[in-house]
Amino acid sequence: MAVASLYDWLGQSDRGLLVIRGRPVTISYLQGGPQGQGRIRIEAGEVERLKDLLRVRPQPTRPRRPPARRDSFPGITVPLGRPDC
Repeated sequence: MAVASLYDWLGQSDRGLLVIRGRPVTISYLQGGPQGQGRIRIEAGEVERLKDLLRVRPQPTRPRRPPARRDSFPGITVPLGRPDC
């Protein structure tokens, strides 16, 4: 992961705007140094939690309705075809 991407994610997380797979996510991290300008530290458990949120899981397929027959059209109640003149 690029450093710029990490900083972007952390900034979005701080503002409550980070969304991963449709769920809002907050990242817990520490920033050391005299005035909080030092190295960013993220615990291993937090990294694993984020990796788990990014993991792709197969979704079960939902049953689909069978396609409509060609000779039936929902909502049309008159016979189809050319009118007899």
